[in-house]
Amino acid sequence: MTHLEDLDIFARVVSTGSMSAAGRALGLSPAVISKRIKRLEDRLGTRLLQRTTRQISLTEAGEGFHERIRSVLGAIEEAEAFVSGRSGQAQGTLKISAPTSFGRQHIAPHLLPFMQAHPELTINLMLSDDFTDIVAGGFDLAVRIGDLSDSSLVARRLAPVRRLLCAAPAYLETHGMPATIEDLARHILLPAHNHDAWKLEGPEGAITYRPEGPLITNSSEVIREAVIAGLGIALRSTWDIGRELKEGRLVQVLPAYEGPKTLALSAVYPSRQFLPVKVRLFIDYLAGLYGPVPYWEG
Repeated sequence: MTHLEDLDIFARVVSTGSMSAAGRALGLSPAVISKRIKRLEDRLGTRLLQRTTRQISLTEAGEGFHERIRSVLGAIEEAEAFVSGRSGQAQGTLKISAPTSFGRQHIAPHLLPFMQAHPELTINLMLSDDFTDIVAGGFDLAVRIGDLSDSSLVARRLAPVRRLLCAAPAYLETHGMPATIEDLARHILLPAHNHDAWKLEGPEGAITYRPEGPLITNSSEVIREAVIAGLGIALRSTWDIGRELKEGRLVQVLPAYEGPKTLALSAVYPSRQFLPVKVRLFIDYLAGLYGPVPYWEG
């Protein structure tokens, strides 16, 4: 029978990305960690981790194994918390993936009350605009923005996401306000940092518009600052530019055209079964914080 401690060590190596970091977290030397991982692989008869001098990555078998033991370890954690009378408390480390700008603006500023309410919990918040494999990365949950109807992960909707075309008043004073979607061809446009087409819904239904413009960047925040500065027209989410709209520093353009109503802010996690207390409490906290009408829309 597989030792539960070996499973915990394996899961910790995956979540930290190295045997040294896992050893520091567990109070064990890297040599002991390596020995326990090898013992686990020998018992299972397959390699779980690919080791190089620079990094550790999951094999295909390791990825499937990790996905399945997460629910087991989560169930054990909940069972221990229940027996000790602490089933309502979050403990351990909560590893979260979130988009860079959203995490900086709408997660980081609100961590203090949650962490004060759960002093035995450590938050590991990783911000990235890349699509993160939460299972392979050892994440407990990810905050994602988009249409997740085709996702294989469990998703809980936290808030609607509204995207609209906008520009600074100074830009519109110089170039004029477009009256039709065709007028955009005569304006300076700021394409998305990831080169995605603009998906809009208007009077004629869903349309896809591919903007071309003079600014190319890999940073969404560069596009944000450029549209505020008056460089051109951009498609932005209200969670990103809500304050600028309220203050009049940005103006909505072509209000008949906005992003799809299926867009949402969601918390996603691998499995509904044996959801750890720390994950459930944090998701509930975010849902209460944002609500059906997020504060950035007020």
